[in-house]
Amino acid sequence: MEGMQAYGAGKAGGAFDPVTFLQQPQTILRIVSWLFSIVIFGCIANEGYINQAKEEEEYCIFNRNQNACNYGVFMGSMAFLCCVGFLALDIYFPQISSVKDRKKAVLADIGLSAFWSFMWFVGFCFLANQWQVSEGNQFKERGDAARAAITFSFFSIFTWGAQALLSMEKLKNVSFEEEYTKLFPPQPPQSFV
Repeated sequence: MEGMQAYGAGKAGGAFDPVTFLQQPQTILRIVSWLFSIVIFGCIANEGYINQAKEEEEYCIFNRNQNACNYGVFMGSMAFLCCVGFLALDIYFPQISSVKDRKKAVLADIGLSAFWSFMWFVGFCFLANQWQVSEGNQFKERGDAARAAITFSFFSIFTWGAQALLSMEKLKNVSFEEEYTKLFPPQPPQSFV
């Protein structure tokens, strides 16, 4: 199996190269998704709640619907943690020598990336709808934060979807290596006496 490697299996135990790692499309998409989740979480947590001069209780600027703000904050914070986890897995991935473990990691990546893409679609629709039916001009001062959260929710659909597609390509390579090792098992070196 000389020369064969599925995204680093041949280099298992090798040195980590941060420049090469940061230039990979998967890594770039994860960092972009990580930044988008920070923007969404930050916009809603910082400026997503407002109270009137006559009221003491804060309410969500998305049509006074606490669920809209809670959804955005929860999704932003969980996507942030998920990105950090998968960035750590991407760093560790070349060190995994077992093809089966590599395949499990890639399948988890595909499933969670597709899940997050769907959840950001739901979040975009929900936030956009609640912002659309909000009561006129009283939210004007915080409108930029709401529009930013909606916009980055929309962009997150595509970054997470692209991560799922890249992971599907990685799965093809890992599956190819698995089939290759089944068809051509490594031969022990022959000794000539």
